[in-house]
Amino acid sequence: MSLRYGLLGLLAEGPASGYDLAQRFQEVLGQIWPAQHPKIYAELRRLADEGLIEVDSQGPRRRTAYRITPDGLAAVRKWLADGDVDHTMRLQPLLRSLFFWLMDPGELADHLEREAAFYAAAAEVYRDYAARKDRGEFGSAPPVQSMRVTIEAAIRLNQALADWARWAAEHPPRPGA
Repeated sequence: MSLRYGLLGLLAEGPASGYDLAQRFQEVLGQIWPAQHPKIYAELRRLADEGLIEVDSQGPRRRTAYRITPDGLAAVRKWLADGDVDHTMRLQPLLRSLFFWLMDPGELADHLEREAAFYAAAAEVYRDYAARKDRGEFGSAPPVQSMRVTIEAAIRLNQALADWARWAAEHPPRPGA
């Protein structure tokens, strides 16, 4: 259900096509909240059917840009103010960690080294992005300020997972039978 509000929030910044919205999701949220093109386009159709967005313009190759309606803006604001937040996190690396005892110690060490490197690199990408924002390369509009908060969370989450993988490598479980 959050995809719809993510799309509404991005459209509150200004009109955008499904392709543009997919790029924004990837740019800002990457592996934290993936949004595939087919799901985005299906959700845009539902939002339009419900009157929460409308067509802003149509360009070449049937490229359609949408804009948020007043009802759409009210819906995203209500969602933001709602006290109930879904805190579910589906992190495959953590699910796998539950079964590390089944891995060969050498394979586990290699796996954890790759995990630490992946998350450290992701944190660095977000640090670079944050530095560009802090230098003012994207202006200082409210959406940019909010995005900076999100980027800081991405930095901290990725760094924490890199630190966790390093810790796990130093404290491996004993292999199972």
